[in-house]
Amino acid sequence: MNKNFKEYLPHIKAFAFDVDGVLSANCIPLYPNGEPMRMANIKDGYVLQLAIKLGYPIAIITGGKTAAVRTRFEGLGIQDIYLGSSIKTIDFEHFIAKHGLHPTDVLYMGDDIPDLPVMKLVGVPTCPSDAAAEIKAISCYVSNYRGGEGCVRDVIEQVLKAQNKWLTDKHAFGW
Repeated sequence: MNKNFKEYLPHIKAFAFDVDGVLSANCIPLYPNGEPMRMANIKDGYVLQLAIKLGYPIAIITGGKTAAVRTRFEGLGIQDIYLGSSIKTIDFEHFIAKHGLHPTDVLYMGDDIPDLPVMKLVGVPTCPSDAAAEIKAISCYVSNYRGGEGCVRDVIEQVLKAQNKWLTDKHAFGW
């Protein structure tokens, strides 16, 4: 990209996120049945529900299949949740078609190799500080925060500030 990351933020119309390594930490405990137990960052949750209330479409695109992931993000108001996504570009294309978006309208945050194809399509590819080297190499922004530790809050807050929507709406002060 030949522009500074901040120059793209006023043009963002939607967000898309991976779950494991972005909205939850890279190390996750497993239940005895093998199902993963994810931890969710409250500040990430706050800013996700705020962005939804402000009218931003948000997609969750994850290879994970647990019902807890759907429950968590539906509870924040997110409707576009793609679980078991083995080829993320297919679900991403569905998301942008559904909302009448161009790929360059979207900020995507991923952390590992399955995110690479989508990140090559979007306008603003971003990642947490502990992302894989290949992901960092194609990101126009690497958050100072690790996956599950506020990296999502970081990027959404920057977009809202760039668009003069941070703490300017009644929705900012409640859940």
